[in-house]
Amino acid sequence: MIQGIDHIEIIVRDIEESIAFFQKMGFQLLTRTSHHGQSAELQLPGPNQTIFEIHQVDGEENIGVNHIAFKVDNAEASYQALQAQGINTLKPPNFVKSTGRTTVNFRDPDGWRLQLVDAERKAPQ
Repeated sequence: MIQGIDHIEIIVRDIEESIAFFQKMGFQLLTRTSHHGQSAELQLPGPNQTIFEIHQVDGEENIGVNHIAFKVDNAEASYQALQAQGINTLKPPNFVKSTGRTTVNFRDPDGWRLQLVDAERKAPQ
């Protein structure tokens, strides 16, 4: 079911400052989307590097790690497998137009937010 970590979403105070910071550390800016108002995906060069998705803090959010997303072959099938194992999700699979990805959100026993996403990345709509 899980192939690996797809991305780690981090909520930041200032998205432009954070993009510049990660680029100075060697991360490459992959894309910007309208997800969460302003969002950017950054990744270190090389094969199989985890993506950092960052977005600017909004409303009641807290700065820090928002969630860890795991790459799966098929989010819908993985959702069904979670349900069969007695793992409750926050809602059924959801296609997010601004990222072009289908996601499944759930929490671990301590309340940390986790996510499953389809391995195939489609263009944002």
